[in-house]
Amino acid sequence: MPTVRRPRFGSLAYYPRKRTKRPVARVRCWAKEKEAKLLGFAGYKVGMVHLMITDNDPNSMTKGEEISLPATIIECPPLKAASVRFYKKTIDGLKVVSDVFAQELDKELARKITLPKKKNKKIEDVKDFDDLTLVIYTQPKLSGIGKKKPEMFEIAIGGTKEEKLNYAKGILGKEIKVTDVLKEGNQLDVHGITKGKGFQGPMKRFGIGKKSHKSEKNRRNPGSLGGWKGQVNIMWKIPHAGQMGYFQRLEFNKWLLKIGDNLEEINPKGGFMKYGVVKNPYIIVKGSVAGPRKRLVRLNFAIRPHKNTPKEAPVINQIVM
Repeated sequence: MPTVRRPRFGSLAYYPRKRTKRPVARVRCWAKEKEAKLLGFAGYKVGMVHLMITDNDPNSMTKGEEISLPATIIECPPLKAASVRFYKKTIDGLKVVSDVFAQELDKELARKITLPKKKNKKIEDVKDFDDLTLVIYTQPKLSGIGKKKPEMFEIAIGGTKEEKLNYAKGILGKEIKVTDVLKEGNQLDVHGITKGKGFQGPMKRFGIGKKSHKSEKNRRNPGSLGGWKGQVNIMWKIPHAGQMGYFQRLEFNKWLLKIGDNLEEINPKGGFMKYGVVKNPYIIVKGSVAGPRKRLVRLNFAIRPHKNTPKEAPVINQIVM
């Protein structure tokens, strides 16, 4: 008999499997860029389509031929810079020193935070700092997803300390378009919150096999627990029932195929199911993206891009709904 090899059910890298604290993904690492620019963007997931493209991968067996690709459409209304956040290095890591807010902020931002009454502080007043980021907020009112409350998050800036400061001065309080940050052919790391599925059993949650109908007590629970059966309590490594979905997940090296503003090209008659009509510039990313429709997706430059992925986006011949 051959040796039976079977991987364990459910990666132990994703424990504890509990709901995330916030509906907006947290970014812990940024790509290193020499140019002074934002290192990421954000948009709302619309849905999936199929693309008929001309394969431009020189290492592919279908080079030059027309192939079909699954892809995700993400609507990207312009973002706005609310404040510049300054950091100082300490023995416990980077600590926030100061926040300098823009002079004019949208009234919808009051739904998210308490707006500062006095805005006398200027960027030039902050002298002692080691790093800075931009605090960005979204404009969902421009889309048709049916919400006004914006999301807020930080985005890092590339370049040296002085270049970051000059860039932040020029962009504070202004709109940031997707074309100002991303280009077709970029590789992106996608941070998202997956679709929540509530409390589920081990069979649906981890994919364990169903036991025989002659099983004495249950059919959808784990069978023999092996060497752990003598313990007083069952180990956490054994598949248990529990929360499934609404987790933060990161997917590396998503290929940005298209940045477009021709809305007639993608909007089906009556709009997308469970989303509606796309009203802003959009991007098309190869493959699937975590989360349900209308949820915010964060798009950052890849921290470890694939070398074999073409730097130019392929020619899209047709978009199949």
